[in-house]
Amino acid sequence: MRLRSVLGMCFLGLLLSSCFAKKKRTFGGGASEKASGYSSVKRDTDKNNSSSPESFVFHSAQDYINTFAPIAIEEMEKYGIPASITLAQGLLESGAGQSNLVKKSNNHFGIKCHTSWRGPSTTHDDDKKGECFRKYLHPRESYRDHSLFLVNGRRYAFLFEYSIKDYKSWAKGLKKAGYATDPKYPDKLIAQIKTYNLDRFDTPKGAKKWSRKLSKMEFNTPTESKGNARVHRVQKGDTLYSISKKYGLSISVLKKLNGLSNNNIKIGDELVLGSK
Repeated sequence: MRLRSVLGMCFLGLLLSSCFAKKKRTFGGGASEKASGYSSVKRDTDKNNSSSPESFVFHSAQDYINTFAPIAIEEMEKYGIPASITLAQGLLESGAGQSNLVKKSNNHFGIKCHTSWRGPSTTHDDDKKGECFRKYLHPRESYRDHSLFLVNGRRYAFLFEYSIKDYKSWAKGLKKAGYATDPKYPDKLIAQIKTYNLDRFDTPKGAKKWSRKLSKMEFNTPTESKGNARVHRVQKGDTLYSISKKYGLSISVLKKLNGLSNNNIKIGDELVLGSK
């Protein structure tokens, strides 16, 4: 009798233990998985936020233009946004590359996080204190995101009905769509375009002429900073693809800047990257 009692207690204990284990596994497969996933995302975001963006030094507005004109032209050819508008916005929003937001995040267009952003971010005082802004490791990412921001935004759809050469309508349209709160935003963009003759990049002929001029600059010393341009001296193992990734330029832009008709390069070649 006593033995039966002991065995009964053991069986009951095993039964309760089994039920508890099942409940514990069920909880682990639900709420705790969500919590674990959230922590993982948060760690990834924190890790990205701690990554240091590549820094660029611009001595003048013209330095800024020379550096990013090839990218603005490429974005124009791909998405139909006037290069003059892209450059004018970049100049204005980034203070020609001198703003604190650019220095800590490579955000050249003042694009805030919004609800759809899942990438790295930083905080910056704008209309309100400590607002969330997108962060990029390279300016090239900022220029591409600017294009996608306009192309995918419903409120900007009407802009693409304007001619690529009608920068004035684009400037006014950006304000109408709510890109900026400054009532003088269109005037400021137009002033930038006129001051630096940025509309010369809005035609294929003008873009090609500028690219040829930059690619034919004469250099006197075999260094990576020559005259007013940045160059890369081809090393063993280099390809146009690897160089384009290193400097945040596309292969097509590299070819245009250097007058290349194919992807063939050789050790010792000096490829123009833009202004230093």
